[in-house]
Amino acid sequence: MRLGERGVAAEVEDGFGRAYRYVGPPELRELATGGDRIGQPARTEGEFAAWVDERTAAELAEPFTFVVDLGGALRLAPRRSEHVACAGGELVLSAGEIGFRRSGGAGWEVRTVSNLSTGYCPDVVSWPAVAAALDRLGLPHPGGFTQAVVFRRCPDCGQCGIVREGHYVCVFCDADLPERWNVDDRVLP
Repeated sequence: MRLGERGVAAEVEDGFGRAYRYVGPPELRELATGGDRIGQPARTEGEFAAWVDERTAAELAEPFTFVVDLGGALRLAPRRSEHVACAGGELVLSAGEIGFRRSGGAGWEVRTVSNLSTGYCPDVVSWPAVAAALDRLGLPHPGGFTQAVVFRRCPDCGQCGIVREGHYVCVFCDADLPERWNVDDRVLP
Protein backbone atom coordinates (compact mmCIF):
# COMPACT_ATOMS: atom_id res chain seq x y z
CA MET A 1 0.00 0.00 0.00
CA ARG A 2 1.38 3.41 -0.90
CA LEU A 3 1.57 6.05 1.81
CA GLY A 4 -0.81 8.29 -0.12
CA GLU A 5 -3.45 5.56 0.14
CA ARG A 6 -3.05 5.69 3.93
CA GLY A 7 -3.77 9.43 3.95
CA VAL A 8 -0.12 10.46 4.26
CA ALA A 9 0.17 13.46 1.97
CA ALA A 10 3.92 13.92 2.61
CA GLU A 11 4.88 10.93 0.49
CA VAL A 12 2.77 12.04 -2.42
CA GLU A 13 3.63 15.74 -2.26
CA ASP A 14 7.22 15.70 -1.08
CA GLY A 15 8.43 12.34 -2.31
CA PHE A 16 9.63 11.08 1.07
CA GLY A 17 9.66 7.60 -0.35
CA ARG A 18 8.86 4.92 2.18
CA ALA A 19 7.65 4.37 5.68
CA TYR A 20 9.73 2.19 7.95
CA ARG A 21 8.32 -0.58 10.12
CA TYR A 22 9.94 -1.52 13.39
CA VAL A 23 12.34 -4.41 12.68
CA GLY A 24 14.08 -4.67 16.05
CA PRO A 25 13.65 -7.12 18.92
CA PRO A 26 10.00 -8.20 19.40
CA GLU A 27 10.19 -7.75 23.18
CA LEU A 28 10.83 -4.02 22.69
CA ARG A 29 7.86 -3.73 20.31
CA GLU A 30 5.67 -5.28 23.00
CA LEU A 31 6.63 -2.43 25.34
CA ALA A 32 5.24 0.04 22.82
CA THR A 33 1.93 -1.68 22.08
CA GLY A 34 -1.30 0.12 22.72
CA GLY A 35 -0.31 3.21 20.79
CA ASP A 36 1.28 4.99 23.76
CA ARG A 37 3.98 7.25 22.40
CA ILE A 38 6.57 8.63 24.73
CA GLY A 39 7.77 10.89 21.94
CA GLN A 40 6.43 14.39 22.39
CA PRO A 41 5.31 15.86 19.07
CA ALA A 42 6.78 19.11 17.83
CA ARG A 43 4.60 20.13 14.89
CA THR A 44 4.98 23.89 15.24
CA GLU A 45 7.58 26.38 16.41
CA GLY A 46 5.47 26.92 19.54
CA GLU A 47 5.35 23.22 20.40
CA PHE A 48 9.12 22.95 19.97
CA ALA A 49 9.69 26.08 22.11
CA ALA A 50 7.51 24.65 24.89
CA TRP A 51 9.29 21.29 24.70
CA VAL A 52 12.82 22.75 24.75
CA ASP A 53 11.94 25.14 27.61
CA GLU A 54 11.11 22.10 29.77
CA ARG A 55 14.55 20.50 29.20
CA THR A 56 17.42 20.87 31.65
CA ALA A 57 20.92 21.93 30.61
CA ALA A 58 22.10 18.36 31.27
CA GLU A 59 19.41 16.95 28.96
CA LEU A 60 20.26 19.44 26.22
CA ALA A 61 23.95 18.52 26.42
CA GLU A 62 23.33 15.19 24.71
CA PRO A 63 21.24 14.10 21.72
CA PHE A 64 17.61 13.01 21.90
CA THR A 65 15.82 10.08 20.33
CA PHE A 66 13.57 11.20 17.48
CA VAL A 67 11.19 9.86 14.89
CA VAL A 68 9.30 11.59 12.12
CA ASP A 69 5.80 10.17 12.25
CA LEU A 70 3.55 9.56 9.24
CA GLY A 71 2.00 12.99 9.74
CA GLY A 72 5.43 14.57 9.30
CA ALA A 73 5.74 15.63 12.96
CA LEU A 74 9.07 15.40 14.76
CA ARG A 75 8.61 13.35 17.95
CA LEU A 76 11.27 13.72 20.63
CA ALA A 77 12.14 11.53 23.62
CA PRO A 78 15.10 11.13 25.99
CA ARG A 79 18.20 9.69 24.31
CA ARG A 80 18.06 6.29 25.95
CA SER A 81 14.46 5.78 24.86
CA GLU A 82 13.64 3.16 22.27
CA HIS A 83 12.57 4.52 18.91
CA VAL A 84 9.63 2.12 18.82
CA ALA A 85 8.36 3.60 22.10
CA CYS A 86 8.91 7.14 20.80
CA ALA A 87 6.71 6.23 17.82
CA GLY A 88 4.20 4.14 19.77
CA GLY A 89 5.05 1.17 17.57
CA GLU A 90 3.82 2.99 14.47
CA LEU A 91 5.47 3.31 11.06
CA VAL A 92 7.86 6.25 10.70
CA LEU A 93 9.32 8.32 7.86
CA SER A 94 12.69 8.47 9.64
CA ALA A 95 14.27 7.83 13.04
CA GLY A 96 17.55 8.57 14.76
CA GLU A 97 19.27 10.86 17.24
CA ILE A 98 19.27 14.65 17.22
CA GLY A 99 21.11 17.28 19.25
CA PHE A 100 20.29 20.97 19.61
CA ARG A 101 22.19 24.10 20.60
CA ARG A 102 21.36 27.74 20.99
CA SER A 103 21.89 29.68 17.81
CA GLY A 104 23.42 33.17 17.68
CA GLY A 105 20.21 34.75 18.92
CA ALA A 106 17.66 33.42 21.35
CA GLY A 107 16.63 30.58 19.03
CA TRP A 108 17.75 27.01 18.59
CA GLU A 109 19.41 25.04 15.81
CA VAL A 110 20.24 21.43 15.08
CA ARG A 111 23.79 20.58 16.13
CA THR A 112 23.83 16.89 15.17
CA VAL A 113 21.37 14.55 13.50
CA SER A 114 21.68 10.92 12.49
CA ASN A 115 19.54 8.08 11.23
CA LEU A 116 20.96 5.79 13.93
CA SER A 117 18.01 3.63 14.91
CA THR A 118 18.65 -0.09 15.12
CA GLY A 119 14.93 -0.62 15.65
CA TYR A 120 13.78 1.00 12.39
CA CYS A 121 17.07 0.98 10.43
CA PRO A 122 16.00 3.85 8.14
CA ASP A 123 17.86 4.42 4.91
CA VAL A 124 19.94 7.57 4.44
CA VAL A 125 17.36 8.68 1.85
CA SER A 126 14.96 9.39 4.73
CA TRP A 127 16.67 12.78 5.22
CA PRO A 128 14.02 14.82 3.30
CA ALA A 129 11.38 13.82 5.86
CA VAL A 130 13.65 15.03 8.68
CA ALA A 131 14.48 18.27 6.85
CA ALA A 132 10.80 19.01 6.21
CA ALA A 133 9.95 18.46 9.89
CA LEU A 134 12.81 20.73 11.00
CA ASP A 135 11.92 23.39 8.42
CA ARG A 136 8.34 23.47 9.75
CA LEU A 137 9.80 24.18 13.18
CA GLY A 138 12.00 26.96 11.84
CA LEU A 139 15.11 25.13 13.04
CA PRO A 140 18.31 25.71 11.07
CA HIS A 141 19.94 22.36 10.33
CA PRO A 142 23.06 21.00 8.62
CA GLY A 143 21.23 20.03 5.40
CA GLY A 144 21.89 16.30 5.80
CA PHE A 145 22.64 13.70 8.42
CA THR A 146 25.81 14.63 10.30
CA GLN A 147 26.21 10.89 10.83
CA ALA A 148 24.64 8.88 8.02
CA VAL A 149 24.30 5.22 8.96
CA VAL A 150 24.01 2.62 6.19
CA PHE A 151 21.95 -0.40 7.28
CA ARG A 152 21.81 -3.64 5.29
CA ARG A 153 20.41 -7.11 5.85
CA CYS A 154 22.69 -9.96 4.82
CA PRO A 155 21.04 -12.10 2.12
CA ASP A 156 22.99 -15.15 3.33
CA CYS A 157 22.64 -15.17 7.13
CA GLY A 158 19.71 -12.74 7.52
CA GLN A 159 21.45 -10.55 10.11
CA CYS A 160 21.03 -6.80 9.97
CA GLY A 161 24.17 -4.73 10.34
CA ILE A 162 25.82 -1.40 9.67
CA VAL A 163 28.04 -0.86 6.64
CA ARG A 164 31.24 0.83 7.78
CA GLU A 165 33.60 2.82 5.57
CA GLY A 166 31.84 1.69 2.40
CA HIS A 167 32.75 -1.95 3.06
CA TYR A 168 29.60 -3.85 1.97
CA VAL A 169 30.45 -7.14 3.66
CA CYS A 170 28.49 -8.85 6.43
CA VAL A 171 30.31 -8.71 9.77
CA PHE A 172 28.59 -11.94 10.81
CA CYS A 173 29.35 -14.24 7.85
CA ASP A 174 31.55 -12.27 5.37
CA ALA A 175 28.95 -12.42 2.59
CA ASP A 176 28.62 -9.48 0.19
CA LEU A 177 25.88 -7.01 1.07
CA PRO A 178 23.64 -5.32 -1.49
CA GLU A 179 24.19 -1.69 -2.45
CA ARG A 180 20.46 -0.92 -2.04
CA TRP A 181 18.61 -0.74 1.28
CA ASN A 182 17.05 -4.13 2.01
CA VAL A 183 16.43 -4.30 5.74
CA ASP A 184 12.67 -4.87 5.59
CA ASP A 185 11.26 -7.01 2.82
CA ARG A 186 7.73 -5.97 3.76
CA VAL A 187 8.42 -2.23 3.58
CA LEU A 188 5.81 0.03 2.07
CA PRO A 189 6.81 1.37 -1.38
